[in-house]
Amino acid sequence: MTEPPDSRPYGAGPPPPAGEIQAPSKVTAPGIRARKGSGRPILALTAYDSPTARLVDEAGFDLILVGDSMANVVLGHATTLKITLDQIISATRAVKRAVDRPLVVSDMPFGSYHTGVRDTLVNAVRLVREGGAQAVKLEGGRSRAELVRELVRAEIPVLGHIGLLPQSYHSAGGYRVQGRTAESARALLEDAQALEDAGAFAVVLEGVPAPVAAAITARISIPTIGIGAGPGCDGQILVFHDVVGFTTAPPPKFVRRYADLAGVVREALGRLAADIRAGAFPGPEECYSFRGELPAEWRDEAPAARPDPRP
Repeated sequence: MTEPPDSRPYGAGPPPPAGEIQAPSKVTAPGIRARKGSGRPILALTAYDSPTARLVDEAGFDLILVGDSMANVVLGHATTLKITLDQIISATRAVKRAVDRPLVVSDMPFGSYHTGVRDTLVNAVRLVREGGAQAVKLEGGRSRAELVRELVRAEIPVLGHIGLLPQSYHSAGGYRVQGRTAESARALLEDAQALEDAGAFAVVLEGVPAPVAAAITARISIPTIGIGAGPGCDGQILVFHDVVGFTTAPPPKFVRRYADLAGVVREALGRLAADIRAGAFPGPEECYSFRGELPAEWRDEAPAARPDPRP
């Protein structure tokens, strides 16, 4: 019986002994695409810094999106439109320092792909080369298909995004669920098919009725990753701060909160403030010892008054 060819990467060393538990393998864009029809849901979450990314990785998520949602949940803006390419690059660097296994995808922020193919390619290359992104995400369907095709031709994997498009906040008149009529649902399917044809490895469906998202998922060969699109997608993505309750604003309808970190932090800071006021912090256990004795004049004399520096 012949042995199967060794498909491990160059320099991977000898295979582990039989029965030894192996570390999870690196998640790649082709690997995400191959999950279509596997029955294994794609687990995706946002992260914008190293500590958060490490926790997301440890929880077993497949894909980390360095999302332009950072504008809302970290920087305090009302929309995602204010975040810059340099800010996304910096956040991507921080995420990549913490993780190796998940696929790290960077959002292309508003304005970074709206002025033509050349600018799109230049900005995407910066996300990959300077930030360490392993794929990029941009919003839009048929209107962005040519950009997706050129990015893929430049060997930059692309995650599509259709449905509710946060970067279209002004032109859409706010955040509005998409695909609620037969006509608009058909348009979403055409968008998804256009991205599939252009070479996207997967597509995010945001703010889409569950039956529509399920029908689109069944009709394209690349995975769908839902956010507010029901359980019929090939995977799910949410914003980290929404999931763990680290925001003060009410969460969107599609969010399920699994913790109340804002409440935990608020309680902890209140206790710290009370301890400082009462003189209970810092205590002996938070102080450093001093070797020897202080000079005698420091112990016996009151501190000299300092001159007032103001004119």
